[in-house]
Amino acid sequence: MTITADAPDQRENFMRMDDQSAHEVATRLRRARGQLDGVLAMIEAGRDCEDIVTQLSAASKAVDRAAFTIVSCGLTQCIQAEAAGEAPPIDRARLEKLFLSLA
Repeated sequence: MTITADAPDQRENFMRMDDQSAHEVATRLRRARGQLDGVLAMIEAGRDCEDIVTQLSAASKAVDRAAFTIVSCGLTQCIQAEAAGEAPPIDRARLEKLFLSLA
């Protein structure tokens, strides 16, 4: 799975998630999608607002965890590349910007 804001052919280096991380992120996002479907059903059924907010919170946490996993993969790749004397797939400032966008 390619994680990049630009098309890979427009940049020399770009971050890629390893297969295990990509699977974990996809699983979390599928779970969040299910939770959001549930929230929509709750709203349409006129359910209690507290119950709706509780489900929204769970979906939000699942999305946040997925995003942090992606940033973590980028950080790991940068550390490994620098240790091997190679150019990192994303510069630190850009990675920091991604991280801070989640805060």
